[in-house]
Amino acid sequence: MVLELHAPHSLLTTSFSDFFGQYNMSCLGAFSALRPNWLSSGTSKARTQQPPDELQQPAASQSKSLHKADSSSACICTGDHDYSAFSKEWDAATLPTYNELGSRQDVMEAIEERIDELSDELRELSLKIHDHPELGFEEKYAHDTMTEFMEKHGFEVTRHYGGLETAWKAELQVGSGGRVLGFNSEMDALPGIGHACGHNLIAIVGIGSALAVASALKKCDISGKVVLLGTPAEEGGNGKVNLIEAGAYKEMDACLMAHPQGGPPKSGGTGPSLAIIPVTVEYFGHTAHASGSPWEGQNALDAAVLAYTSVSALRQQIKPTHRVHGIIEGRDWAPNSKTALARSSALITLKQSLVPVIPDYAKMRWLVRAPSGQEVDVLVERVINCFNAAALATGCRIEITKSGTTLDLRQNVLLSDEFSAVSSQRYGWKFAPGAAGAAGGSTDFGNVTYELPSLHPCYAIPTKPNGGNHTVLFAEAAATKEAHELTIQIMKALAITGSRVLTDEGFANSVKKSFNDGETTGLRMSQTS
Repeated sequence: MVLELHAPHSLLTTSFSDFFGQYNMSCLGAFSALRPNWLSSGTSKARTQQPPDELQQPAASQSKSLHKADSSSACICTGDHDYSAFSKEWDAATLPTYNELGSRQDVMEAIEERIDELSDELRELSLKIHDHPELGFEEKYAHDTMTEFMEKHGFEVTRHYGGLETAWKAELQVGSGGRVLGFNSEMDALPGIGHACGHNLIAIVGIGSALAVASALKKCDISGKVVLLGTPAEEGGNGKVNLIEAGAYKEMDACLMAHPQGGPPKSGGTGPSLAIIPVTVEYFGHTAHASGSPWEGQNALDAAVLAYTSVSALRQQIKPTHRVHGIIEGRDWAPNSKTALARSSALITLKQSLVPVIPDYAKMRWLVRAPSGQEVDVLVERVINCFNAAALATGCRIEITKSGTTLDLRQNVLLSDEFSAVSSQRYGWKFAPGAAGAAGGSTDFGNVTYELPSLHPCYAIPTKPNGGNHTVLFAEAAATKEAHELTIQIMKALAITGSRVLTDEGFANSVKKSFNDGETTGLRMSQTS
């Protein structure tokens, strides 16, 4: 996830991820300095206060190795956090008490006991993954390390699962028959800044939950099956979408995972996320001498800049819940650049040369977001009109590539209620059902939530000021002991929540019915607002 701090739409500003490419630009440079002072909600509410220092515990360690930036990687799980509505959403939610939920005491205690036993091992595993960051579909170290861990603890493991080199499946059947509970573990890191989205913590949440539920089933003599999927390339690769197409989720009765973020202590959200469509735009022009014969050229950079400013103008007329952001890349752009020319075996380096060549190629990467798949489909066509208009105006040829849609989170309302009550009653957390479940951004788990009853809560870990998701500070925070201890609590709550799908037939049937009826946390909050 990338931390985005936007001014209101009326200021025509935008921001981009440095690792997307060579250039990090804002539409109006005069306003770019304002961005850290505004929330990304699209409102004009200024961020005038930081959370108290005592609520933002400093991170203690930093990733030992960070990947070099790769412009081909696109981050889709992005967002900032507006906590102003948190207390209102929490107060408005009418959650059942833990006793009313009827979870089995023996199962709860067995889960908690097993997770406490595993805590040190899970901490070691988390740091191994954290200190070996790997980009999407390249998570070979994580794949091997995590599958070996699951085999050591008695699970049957399928490596390179679903036609993906770094995906895997670990499963354990207890007794005969019963329902099937799924968990997900993410593994990929971000270009240049390592595990700045905390996927090392997501990895152990899935592993610890799966091991604990399986242990509780054995101890309490309950039949059921636990399945854990190692899901690669959440950061722009849509790894879970590939696994859906491979049938990885078909046998599950429910699937759960959890994601860290910044925020007030022991807070989080189980609300919706944004659907997203990544778009790549390429402009092809014609080179010419910029001074001697500019009329002979078609300037691809002009096309990209014109498209960029057109989207900025469009941003005034889109809804506050919509997001459009992207970057410009070049190839062999000459003015004020360092150019390396290879001639035979000799390498000639021209430093800071001023070569007046009209660029014949420009590339743009865009992310278009809206609260639902239907809305983002409409919005992306309006954005594409801006791209086509720029091509027409500059005489450049254009090629547009749309990637598959990553859908919004449809958080199951009963799973959310159960998780919120367990985490509150037993561990002192507060989860607002209307607060974003993907830190205000997007995730490929959204597509999973359209397939079966699912839950994807986001939970706060201690960070330094301005150290939210997709920052080096968050990568440091994801390795701290404090983050691990809080993750252990979330792991317990998630495992207890999922276990009830296996132990309580009435609850499992109600969860399935609520899914079929389209009852989500987002829908419930919209009906009560």
